[in-house]
Amino acid sequence: MTRSIMCVLLLSAVLSNQQAVASGPPDSLRTAIARILEHAPGKVGVAVLGLEQDDTLTFNGDDRFPMQSVFKFPLALAVLHQVDAGTMSLDQLVHIGSDDLLPNTWSPLKEKYPAGNVDITLRDLLTFTVAHSDNNGCDILFRLVGGPHAVENYVRALGITQMAIATTEADMHKDGKAQYRNWCSPAAMARLLAEFHRKKLLSTATQDYLMQTMVNTTTGTKKIKGLLPAAAVIAHKTGSSGTDEEGLTAASNDVGIMTLPDGAHVAIAVFVTDAKADESMCEAIIARIARAVWDAHTPP
Repeated sequence: MTRSIMCVLLLSAVLSNQQAVASGPPDSLRTAIARILEHAPGKVGVAVLGLEQDDTLTFNGDDRFPMQSVFKFPLALAVLHQVDAGTMSLDQLVHIGSDDLLPNTWSPLKEKYPAGNVDITLRDLLTFTVAHSDNNGCDILFRLVGGPHAVENYVRALGITQMAIATTEADMHKDGKAQYRNWCSPAAMARLLAEFHRKKLLSTATQDYLMQTMVNTTTGTKKIKGLLPAAAVIAHKTGSSGTDEEGLTAASNDVGIMTLPDGAHVAIAVFVTDAKADESMCEAIIARIARAVWDAHTPP
């Protein structure tokens, strides 16, 4: 081998290595998030996954965090899996009885149909549950698919092991500690988002429906989307326990898929738990982390 050929090969290897390093999360992002977490009022879990490069950055990425309404995302996947299998249809009618609409819980569905006793499509029920985080709609969907453990079994069959779905919204409203039995790691949630985005879980029709439903999410506007440009496209699912009488916020979360200005995508999962702070402070932490992710992946 001649000296000139060796030089070319060495230069090629160096450039290849530089490109590989550049494709991962910049060190500045880890530093920026670390600085934000210095002021966090509770424990924070973060997972950031570049969906084209498959690079990952985490903080407390393998720890358990209560999901709250974030679990409506895997619930929707399980329901739509049944739609793809032909055992359900988005156009089928679901009867909503008066007993299905529990009081004293977040439910735009109950606001629209206060007396119940109506039939709505499964499509509309999913939209209420995912885009508007309806708690009554969530538990009706659980009954349709066989309960929380049926959804957990679906997720586990995908190879996602760091996630447990054990209780309903009604259970969590009866017992505040029940929310801790619905948990996941930030890394596991980012992986589930990645599998969804890469179209490995659903048909094209159900994939497009759920993606657009998550883009149309109306809850948690001050979380991932809080400090991003108004035109930013974010498909996400939020979750929140609220703040109790002792000033503790057990869970404030947001997970989703960012579409960056260059068309690339990033999965992001941020969980805040056991924070001695109100919801607005937790939202601000999530918003700042999301903005740091956006800035790190967006050229000046």
